[in-house]
Amino acid sequence: MTMMHHQICRRLFAVGVALWAMQVALATPDAKPDVFEDQPVRTASGQFDQLVFGQLRQLGIEPAKLCPDEVFIRRVYLDVIGTIPEAGEVRAFLEDRSQNKRSVLINRLMERDEFADYWAMQWCNLLRVKSEFPINLWPNAVQAYHRWIRTAIKENMPYDRFVRELLTTSGSNVRVPQVNFYRAVQNKEPQALAQAAALTFMGVRADKWPKEQMAGMAAFFSQVGYKSTAEWKEEIVFFDSGKSNAAISAVFPDGTTVKLDPQQDPREVFANWLIRPGNPWFTRNIANRAWSWLLGRGIIQEPDDIRPDNPPVNPALLALLEREVVAKQYDLKSLFRLILNSQTYQLACIPGSKDPRAEANFAFYPVRRLEAEVLIDAINQITGTTESYSSRIPEPFTFIPEDQRSITLADASITSPFLDLFGRSPRDTGLESEPHSNRPTTSQQLHLLNSSHIRRKIEQSDKLKAMLRTAGNPRNAADELYLAILSRHPTEEELNIVTAYQQTGDNKRRVGLDLAWALINSAEFQYRH
Repeated sequence: MTMMHHQICRRLFAVGVALWAMQVALATPDAKPDVFEDQPVRTASGQFDQLVFGQLRQLGIEPAKLCPDEVFIRRVYLDVIGTIPEAGEVRAFLEDRSQNKRSVLINRLMERDEFADYWAMQWCNLLRVKSEFPINLWPNAVQAYHRWIRTAIKENMPYDRFVRELLTTSGSNVRVPQVNFYRAVQNKEPQALAQAAALTFMGVRADKWPKEQMAGMAAFFSQVGYKSTAEWKEEIVFFDSGKSNAAISAVFPDGTTVKLDPQQDPREVFANWLIRPGNPWFTRNIANRAWSWLLGRGIIQEPDDIRPDNPPVNPALLALLEREVVAKQYDLKSLFRLILNSQTYQLACIPGSKDPRAEANFAFYPVRRLEAEVLIDAINQITGTTESYSSRIPEPFTFIPEDQRSITLADASITSPFLDLFGRSPRDTGLESEPHSNRPTTSQQLHLLNSSHIRRKIEQSDKLKAMLRTAGNPRNAADELYLAILSRHPTEEELNIVTAYQQTGDNKRRVGLDLAWALINSAEFQYRH
């Protein structure tokens, strides 16, 4: 048999394993549900769960079973810190017999640096943090803005204060980073600023409002001024009282008209109205977004398209979330903690019912693709490799160390071919759906299957080679690879497949690298479940 024939056989085996893993991950009729399911829900343990399961009972929808520890650890790592767990972390969690180990893990993850990195990335997507066209913040401002956002998340700044600072602050874009909210837009007209505020902080697409309603809200942003300085790319954002010498009228989104004092910054008037515990526009938006971020869809779906004719699927659940946000004084970590500890969040991804309403009513955890940044970081973590990043525009800050993780990139203008191919958010609109596609393209599949980029990472990986060298035998090697890549032990059937393949050749390292390639190409790896 020729060397070429050997290589073809190895690839065919790997493709077979990858397709089999994909069957399991997407719960086809031939799937092995014991990998992804644990015990059924017996009694609802908290208020969230009582409302979710109560509605499911009324609809006659059977919820999924709870997820096992192997699924939970991978899910919560990805959802909370955008990172897959190391094999040792998985092993320690699975061996822990503590009753509260899931809650302990949730708390621990929210204190890790990656929590701030990952959620800064998510907020930078919504706040359009980007140097170049069509946003044009420029590099100095991007770095300052990203640093402020990440610090606010790291220090758990209350969300109401976070928003107030973004809406009302004045100053230099590189010394007072919050003012970049008024620069990270495609144009600086009052209407565009009002639309950005409504989308980000109210979950409303105000561009669809009647012209009179839009004009009434735009008045709150009609006196935002901009002034250049002698410093490179510096711009001052300020309240320009000279734009109006007389009182003008503005209209809040609830229809209330207010006369604006020429000497008072209208942005403060709007912020005072918006950031009140009793204002559902504000609290409902962040409560719904948080649920959507962790559960895969909003109680109002889409989470940034809140309108009278798009009602919540479970009004009582959304109302409870709003009350919790206020009671916790807009502490988003506390809100996350409540959701993550719920049985609803910890349901398996295999539906317990074929009812088409099951997904919208949170009867199971929805299977979702990993973000481009999270996916390449995971591949790099497994293989011990790095990425090269660059910007198409030769501005400062375009050099990024290769060992920097993609979730820590401040600037959407600094990218890589992989990030572009796999749909990283361009940060142009601030829409939640901007980067989202739950189905891979042919180009994406071929890149993972057959590109020199991914092949080199696997075949030249000192980390994988050391793992395989110390494993001792194919079964141990398979166990280590499954823990590192899929965060679980292989099933007996999977071990038998690997053992049978190993007997077709004498290169144990090659068998291990083929298995790593197959697992990376599985849907179980590429999706959160």
